[in-house]
Amino acid sequence: MMNSSLANCPVPTEQQPLNEYEQLRTSWLFRDCVLNSQEYVKKLVWIWSLSWLVAGPVAAASFSPTKQMAHFILCGSAGASVGVVLGLLRLYLGWLYVRDRLYSTTVFYEESGWYDGQTWLKPQEVLNRDRLIVTYEIKPILQRLQFTFASLAGMFLTGTIVWHLF
Repeated sequence: MMNSSLANCPVPTEQQPLNEYEQLRTSWLFRDCVLNSQEYVKKLVWIWSLSWLVAGPVAAASFSPTKQMAHFILCGSAGASVGVVLGLLRLYLGWLYVRDRLYSTTVFYEESGWYDGQTWLKPQEVLNRDRLIVTYEIKPILQRLQFTFASLAGMFLTGTIVWHLF
């Protein structure tokens, strides 16, 4: 049963923050953020491995795998990581957008096109519900993505140090 606050909501269904959240949460790319740690890392490794299809030949053109194996591996690994970083950036920006829409006291929406935007002030019960979703569902996802970015930065730093040792 729909409560009266949502029954009077003028925002089109597909532009309501809760529906945007549900759509994002179930989409094929974004749902990977809520997997258990092992499955999440597997997905990242899978993206990284696929990125080697581009990074490997570029690294081989720069550093001969037979003569400069360490530099080839480091360069290819860093190049393949770019695919992971771009994927993570897309995930982070998508979740950040939905977080901001849920957390905001107002919802901007378009009635029929970009030229007729309106703003709806959320009732307190809707605002409370949305902020609970942000706190318990979205913040942990954003923290996981931030930790992943920090881990990748640490790997890049380690790779740079190892690079200079060879």
